[in-house]
Amino acid sequence: MSTLLVAVLGLAGLVLLTFGADQLVVGAGRLATVLRVAPVIVGVVVIGLGTSAPEFVVSGTAAVRGNAGLALGNLVGSNILNVTLILGVVAVVSPVLVRSSVPVREAPLMVAGVTVFGAFALVGLKLVAGVLLALLSIGALVLLVRLSRVPPDDPLPDDVAAFVEPSPPPGRWWVEAIRIALGLAATLGGAQLVVDNASTLAHLWGVSDTVIGFTLVACGTSLPELMTSVQAQRRGQGDLMVGNLLGSNLFNSLIGGAVVGLAAGRDRIAPFGFAAVTAMVLAGVLAWLLLKRGSRITRPEACVLLCAYCLTLPLLISANS
Repeated sequence: MSTLLVAVLGLAGLVLLTFGADQLVVGAGRLATVLRVAPVIVGVVVIGLGTSAPEFVVSGTAAVRGNAGLALGNLVGSNILNVTLILGVVAVVSPVLVRSSVPVREAPLMVAGVTVFGAFALVGLKLVAGVLLALLSIGALVLLVRLSRVPPDDPLPDDVAAFVEPSPPPGRWWVEAIRIALGLAATLGGAQLVVDNASTLAHLWGVSDTVIGFTLVACGTSLPELMTSVQAQRRGQGDLMVGNLLGSNLFNSLIGGAVVGLAAGRDRIAPFGFAAVTAMVLAGVLAWLLLKRGSRITRPEACVLLCAYCLTLPLLISANS
């Protein structure tokens, strides 16, 4: 198979993946309006979880096939990219403002989740690690929902309503359920194409699956986060935008790590590189500290995040080549 054909099939997979994830997020977001939850929780749980679906599926598929480098490289690379490149690009265009609860609650929870995942990645993921990460995922979801519920009689916040409207008419919730199912199917199909052709490209180009994982594949599976973040920031929804990115990292780490560990079963997924795991944790801490300074990301701070990504990427490529 020619390199051009492999690249075209890989791009087709990314397009299908992005479209499927987008429909998954729209459907989930519209149904979530019934729950009357806070905008941050819609970003962290509903949209963050939905836009992380490509990472889960791609990494799980790679783990089943024994491709540890691609499985973990995708998760690690996406976690770095979300809080450096994507957050930096959006904040350069327009400074990001968030409520004080984000750096106090959601940001440290994200850092904790990334750190736990990093610790497991350093020693190697297997069934036990997958079960533990799955339990932590459930705990994190319950905690976020309990802390961020809005009383049923309260009107839905304008920033959430603007993002997910129009909500499904009474008796038509099944339309959004079908949208979610079709979006998931497209995500699964796109992930299959991405994994197959990314691995083939790695071999054709003579680079490691790990490098392909945290560069090309990570960028591709992070497209839903980028699209959602740009849309949210354009509407002045800083909480929703940051919540999406923080939630994506939290779920990439806990649920994504759980999927990889469970897919590996009794066979341990090989330990991941120390440099990459350290860079992932430090990127999360950097974003947290910048948000903590004033509940905002200014343009100079956005440049710091972009520089962090530009400096980290070549170091990781050289360390894993």
